[in-house]
Amino acid sequence: MEKITLPLLPLRDIVVFPGMVVPLFVGREKSVAALEAAMAGDKDIFLLAQLDPGCDDPQADDLYDIGVVASVLQLLKLPDGTVRVLVEGQQRGKLAELVEAADMHTAVIEPIEPVTASGNEVAAMMRTVVDQFHEYAKLNKKLAAEAGDQLGEIDDASRLADAIAAQLGTKVADKQALLTENDPLRRLEMVFSFMEGELGVLQVERRIRGRVKRQMEKTQREYYLNEQLKAIQSELGGGDGEEANEVAELQDKIDKLKLSKEARAKAVSELKKLKGMQPMSAEAPVVRN
Repeated sequence: MEKITLPLLPLRDIVVFPGMVVPLFVGREKSVAALEAAMAGDKDIFLLAQLDPGCDDPQADDLYDIGVVASVLQLLKLPDGTVRVLVEGQQRGKLAELVEAADMHTAVIEPIEPVTASGNEVAAMMRTVVDQFHEYAKLNKKLAAEAGDQLGEIDDASRLADAIAAQLGTKVADKQALLTENDPLRRLEMVFSFMEGELGVLQVERRIRGRVKRQMEKTQREYYLNEQLKAIQSELGGGDGEEANEVAELQDKIDKLKLSKEARAKAVSELKKLKGMQPMSAEAPVVRN
């Protein structure tokens, strides 16, 4: 396909796929200038992820070479000087040349022709990936409950792979690998693999949350029961003050007595047992002695 030249918008921490509509907040002067140039033309712009999101003025070596040609759907300048822009990915493209200028960067792009895939293997893989995404969406709290509702209606393998890739919580490098891969079947396999890995982590997180919740509930239940026990003991035995005084006196006696190591350990153990008993318990006098 014939090369095209478009304003370049470098992206930090995000990869945009064809068919993906996403809001971006832009603050760098060159990026704002690139958006203004796009709006002055046919509203197309080239989105390219940065290798290092911390780089403020990325050059060719600081950028991935595969990006997406996108359309600017909406642009809003905010009072603080930043710009909120809504873009929609259209087509993959390869950076052939970066034209640097003082006010903004322009990209010479080789458009990447979409590849189609069909057959029983592709159909089976599409169905498998959609089913797995439903499981993934159930566990991933960052995704809306209806995130996968429309996926079953997509009949194109390439569009399905991109639609799912856009919603995965994977690293930028992993998403860039998905954007770089142009074969739909291979991309579906990669998406499946990434989801499988994420599902393993999400399932472990769910088990941890459940264990922590049960432990918290147990602790709260024990605290509530202990408070009830104290109230009952107070009603039956004249209050916590008398019991506390008695325990303190017994502890003082143990501290003052010259006991062997074994005898002291036994006395301390019995005192702990006494603390947990009701004052009117039949066993309490035995423990006291």
